[in-house]
Amino acid sequence: MNRTDSPTTAPSVEDLASVFQVYQVRRDGDRLLYVGRPRVQPDAVERRLWDRFRESGYEISLEREYDTDADTPMPTHGWVLVARPHSVGIDGIPWTNILLALLTTASTLLVGAVQWYHVDLGANPLGVFRAWPFVAAVLGVLAVHELGHYVASRYHGVDASLPYFIPFPTLIGTMGAVIRMKGRIPDRKALFDIGASGPLAGLVATVVVSAIGLQLDPVVTQDAIAAGSDAPVVRFHNPLLLELIAAATGTLETLRSGTIHPVVFGGWVGMFITFLNLLPVGQLDGGHIVRALYGERQETIAAAVPAALFGLAGYLYFLQDVTNAVGIWVMWGLLATGLAYAGPATPIRDSPLDSKRTLLGVFTFVLGVLCFTPVPFELVT
Repeated sequence: MNRTDSPTTAPSVEDLASVFQVYQVRRDGDRLLYVGRPRVQPDAVERRLWDRFRESGYEISLEREYDTDADTPMPTHGWVLVARPHSVGIDGIPWTNILLALLTTASTLLVGAVQWYHVDLGANPLGVFRAWPFVAAVLGVLAVHELGHYVASRYHGVDASLPYFIPFPTLIGTMGAVIRMKGRIPDRKALFDIGASGPLAGLVATVVVSAIGLQLDPVVTQDAIAAGSDAPVVRFHNPLLLELIAAATGTLETLRSGTIHPVVFGGWVGMFITFLNLLPVGQLDGGHIVRALYGERQETIAAAVPAALFGLAGYLYFLQDVTNAVGIWVMWGLLATGLAYAGPATPIRDSPLDSKRTLLGVFTFVLGVLCFTPVPFELVT
């Protein structure tokens, strides 16, 4: 059900006069365009007028536009304050989200059946459904992570989409899930809550999934199937958090043996994705949290992330003679470079966070470190 804050009377030209000198007001569909020039620094216009427009049911952004005057041989830049009706929620049936969720379920079932349950689909096509616990674990963790972001966005009145799952039939059957932020973030408190809610919610689901999976009887392992064969086996290494969960549930020996139920791997996926999302760069969750904690100093921290990832890749390759994980960290080093260049999300207001959120931010990154393993997986022959 879509909810739109019905705009009341839009702010008048006089209401804006001390901050923005208006030359012209135009309407473009449901948007109002105030054409003019700022009377204060451009980056202060949105901050100064945000509350006034939000009270009237609008969300604003200050943009540049080209304006060609018949008497001017070259186009000149102008300013336009764009006011859009503030909308939060789902507009109609989210068919794209539903279709992607179904495709991702299918790809995860396929990979789970072949990779983890070792079903011969040629002989038993319906055997693909044996992998439903694996699918529930992997997609459940991803869904809870993204819904954490969605709920926090709704709480702060920021328009966001439902999760988009990404089907990809290799290793785990998906490239994860994302939500699309369509609204502006009002302050650093909202930015922090939206950024931290996903990893924290996802980790709760991860702990539950891991603890349940460790109590289930294992299926036949790849190692057993590949015994006496030259076929390579993918072996996943356990992050410290997974070992702590196993120790707390009395299943540490089982975990280290590698003879585990595929549901445990759903927890592993949640931890790996949590660590990557908490990299403090760009518009990743970690970038949101650090931007909320440290303001514009986040860009300095973000600049060090690619160097750290490339350094880790070099350390593993040259000093540890480990080649399997190098490509992962080089790829993420390149991705982090692009994210750092694109920059973080910028809230409208930039007031510092309270001490409780600061401590929660530190705790979130500690959990992220517990999800880290320098060699996530390797091929064993």
